[in-house]
Amino acid sequence: MNTIRKVVSGFGGSRGGVAALVLGFVFASFSGLASAERLKELCDVEGYRPNALIGVGLVVGLNGTGDDGSSPVTRRALSSMMHRLGVTLDETQAKAIKAKNVAVVNVTAQLAAFARAGSATDVLVSSAGTARALTGGTLILTPLKGADGVTYALAQGPLSIGGFSVEGKSGSGVGKNHPTVGRIPGGARIERNAPGTMSGRSEVVLALRTPDFTNATRIVAAINTSMGSRTASVRDPGAVAVTVPKEWNGYVVEMVSVLESIEVIPDAPARIVIDERTGTIVVGAGVRLGPAAIAHGGLTVRVTEQQNASQPNPLSEQGSTVVTNQSDVTVDEEEGRLVFLAGTSSAGDVANALNALGVKPRDLVAIFEALRHAGALRAEIVII
Repeated sequence: MNTIRKVVSGFGGSRGGVAALVLGFVFASFSGLASAERLKELCDVEGYRPNALIGVGLVVGLNGTGDDGSSPVTRRALSSMMHRLGVTLDETQAKAIKAKNVAVVNVTAQLAAFARAGSATDVLVSSAGTARALTGGTLILTPLKGADGVTYALAQGPLSIGGFSVEGKSGSGVGKNHPTVGRIPGGARIERNAPGTMSGRSEVVLALRTPDFTNATRIVAAINTSMGSRTASVRDPGAVAVTVPKEWNGYVVEMVSVLESIEVIPDAPARIVIDERTGTIVVGAGVRLGPAAIAHGGLTVRVTEQQNASQPNPLSEQGSTVVTNQSDVTVDEEEGRLVFLAGTSSAGDVANALNALGVKPRDLVAIFEALRHAGALRAEIVII
């Protein structure tokens, strides 16, 4: 059974708050470490992926929070929309448009793999101009195109905004969340089938989400054991090719369903991931620690600034009151002690050994680096 051990340590900060650092150790014994995972969690079927759609549209009905009324982009877009609807404006009339209740927006959506005409998909609407908020707005019919320039869906509907923005005449205001981005659940109707087909395939390629030589070999072995020898082969560390057997001809979708349910015990590299921005350290299950002796001491320097007023002598005709700065510097050094750590065989033992040092989690970053250079830490250190 997998076990997660977390050590949370706080360290000094300002009076208003204390920074916290979380050290997470994910570990297990070797015998029970790797639980079997379905291929559905490890691989994607090549050619089965969503496609991005994008369009430019107009949001109307805003309460004076739209784009700048003199924006030529907004004027042109509004004039073009009116022209398509049979309202013709000459150049003078188009320049006279004051559209503070209108905003030019970018509209994006995802076209699911093998999506069919008539189905719906969610829409994300983002302000592309100077609009302060899209609250209460309605998206006008907007065509959404793929990378090939073909229109695959049409979007329209009222926006759902998870925030608001209110401003006074003086310029002060109050806001919540991000009012210039909204969603329309099911707001796009697909008009053209997504490209791609599964029928007639003689081969199915499984793309590993994390390319790995060992995992690709294990996947091939599991598929051949389940569906017959020589059904699958390793194309490269990131792809496994599965030949469609004769009995599965015409039933490729069903065969993929069977493949997704096959279980494999994945292999994971010995790796320590450090995020110095958030102070998070994650030690993988394959990390091993060789025998080592560690001495660690901390040095803390505190500098306190204080301002004092220096005044001239009483009844003095010369001189003036000035402000002087006074600095107090204090240095505290912790006593370092030499601690011997025996070799460990699991990440759980690594956690126990390092906790025995009694150091703060942020200090463990330096210790990990030193252990790796000393050859006692058998793991890759990744800083993100």
